[in-house]
Parts: sequence; C-alpha cells; structure tokens
Amino acid sequence: MLMLEFMMYKGIYDSPLGAITVLSDGNAITYLDFQDAEGEGKENGLIKDARTWLDIYFSGKKPDFSLPLSFSSTPFTERVWNHLLAIPYGKTVTYGEIALKIAEEKGIAKMSSRAVGSAVGRNHILIMIPCHRVIGSNNRLTGFGGGIWRKTRLLELEGIDVSRLR
Repeated sequence: MLMLEFMMYKGIYDSPLGAITVLSDGNAITYLDFQDAEGEGKENGLIKDARTWLDIYFSGKKPDFSLPLSFSSTPFTERVWNHLLAIPYGKTVTYGEIALKIAEEKGIAKMSSRAVGSAVGRNHILIMIPCHRVIGSNNRLTGFGGGIWRKTRLLELEGIDVSRLR
C-alpha cells in the first residue's frame, strides 16, 4: 500500500498591519492572510523566505524575488488570480479592466466585473497575489479580506496616492 506523507509548515509574521499566517506544503506558499493566530508551527525554508519577502515588502520596497505559490481553484478563478499576479507593484487596476481582458482572451463580448470581484475575494495568498491593487470603478476602494484600512496602507506602502481613491 502506498502511503503519502503530507507535511504542512506554518509561520506567523508580525507585520506592521497585524499578524500574518503563512503556510507552505513544502513546495510552495499555499496561504498568506491577516488573522489573529496563535503560536508558531514547524517552519521550513519557504516560510523563512516568505519572512524575508515580507520584510522587504513592508520596508516599502518591491521584493526582488518571487516564491513558488500553489493555488488551486476553478479555471476562471485561477485565470483571475494570474491577472492579479501581472499587476505591477505600485499600480492599480479595476475589476472592470480585468473583466475586459478576460473577455478578450475568451473571445467573448463581455465579462462580469462582479464575477471577477468574486474570484478576487477567494484569493488566499494575500499580498503575494496582489488583490489589494484592484479597485472599483470610479477609483473606489472596495473589498479586501484584511479590511479596507489595510488595503489603503498596502497601497500607500507601494507609493500609490490614495487621496484620489474613495
């Protein structure tokens, strides 16, 4: 009988915006989110690399390396998340702009920005998959699992003038 051993690694990163839980399956980062978390878990090299990445990010600089990320969802949600990964540091896009790009890729006339928003909301690797860089139409700050105040601070950290956002 084949036995597969599954190991999950966990670290807590103390960010200026609150505790961040980081999980790894040993091959990639699988989860990164703000939350009240207690205790440390068993760390691995990826968790340590994530700490370094977050240190650089929270110092107000764009990290000069990326980490392997593992995310699994519906094909549509994964397509949206890949669009999030393409948003440059210090830039924002709207849900509607992502919807237009996906509609073009699929060769269809229209894509719902609400569907895009729903997929963005399922992101479980915050900051590294930069859902905080997505804003609503008319420059509205909308939705963020960590709270709008954190979204605002993350955008400011990247040098984005949030005074133009509502």
